[in-house]
Amino acid sequence: MARKCSALRAEQISGGFAQAKKKLVLQFQGKDYLEEDILEKVKEELLSRGIQEEDMEKIDIYVKPEEKQIYYVVNQNITGSMKL
Repeated sequence: MARKCSALRAEQISGGFAQAKKKLVLQFQGKDYLEEDILEKVKEELLSRGIQEEDMEKIDIYVKPEEKQIYYVVNQNITGSMKL
C-alpha cells in the first residue's frame, strides 16, 4: 500500500503523462507533418470562413495521409476539408 501511495505521489510531483511535453509527428511517404502545423492550418481555414475563435467549442480533426486531406468538424455541425 505504501508503495502505491509513493508512486502516486511521485507521479503528481513530476506531472505524469498529462503534464509531459508531447510532440506528434505524422510521417507519410517521406514527409513529416507536425501536429501544431495541422492545427494552425485548420484554425486559419476556420477563421477565413468567418468562424470566430470564441465560437469554436469542439473541433474534431481527421487526417487521411493517403488522400493528403485534412477533414474537420466544428461544434458537430460545421464540416470541411483541406489539403494536407
